[in-house]
Amino acid sequence: MSSTAQPRYLRIKEYILEGIRSRQFLPGGKIPPELELARQFQVSRMTVNKAVRDLAEAGILLRFAGDGTYVAERKAESPLLDINNISEEIEARGHRHSADVYELKAVLATEDVALRLGVKEGSTVFRSLIVHREDDVAIQLEDRYVNPAFAPDYLEQDFSSRTPNDYLMKNCPLTDIEHSVEAVLPSAAEQAMLDMTAREPCLLVLRRTWSHKKLVSFARLTHPGSRYKLRSQTRVKR
Repeated sequence: MSSTAQPRYLRIKEYILEGIRSRQFLPGGKIPPELELARQFQVSRMTVNKAVRDLAEAGILLRFAGDGTYVAERKAESPLLDINNISEEIEARGHRHSADVYELKAVLATEDVALRLGVKEGSTVFRSLIVHREDDVAIQLEDRYVNPAFAPDYLEQDFSSRTPNDYLMKNCPLTDIEHSVEAVLPSAAEQAMLDMTAREPCLLVLRRTWSHKKLVSFARLTHPGSRYKLRSQTRVKR
């Protein structure tokens, strides 16, 4: 679909997102006033308001009555109760995702990995070790173990251009998840991969995923505490 065929408010949203990606609009800085955007795109102020309101609801912009609209200075954020593709999360914030693959190979399951993945100790499992970056800033170290029975071609994937989440969701759709979260200090190796100091704490998420009662993967997701936060939202039944 060409940009001219898009609804006008979507064109304005994309203009603002591209301005954030290109750093024309910096975190903490103002975007153009709604009246100025309305004149620029030759639309009503109501159309501009919808685009700006959508981005504010997504946490990308902050609106202050009588002052203007600012680009939010945000930590990277993931929902705790869902499994999202980290590259899509980053792109939704108007930023660029990249990944450094440090390891992708078959290994023998340690006692801890075997217990968490539901396999015998010493059996062969697949391991991937990947650092995910947002605009070149490391925000997550993904240390994942996968049962080869459910993802036999896992080692053949290029995880610098697609995420393990994307691969697993398309090849053995994930139906159940288990999370635990704790604060930890990074090891020397983790400090190096995440570009951080020894004294900075991390958020460690331990995640197990199932596909129709089959335990598919176990992952340790390590995030620098100053760059990341987890969010949970639950609807209360009445």
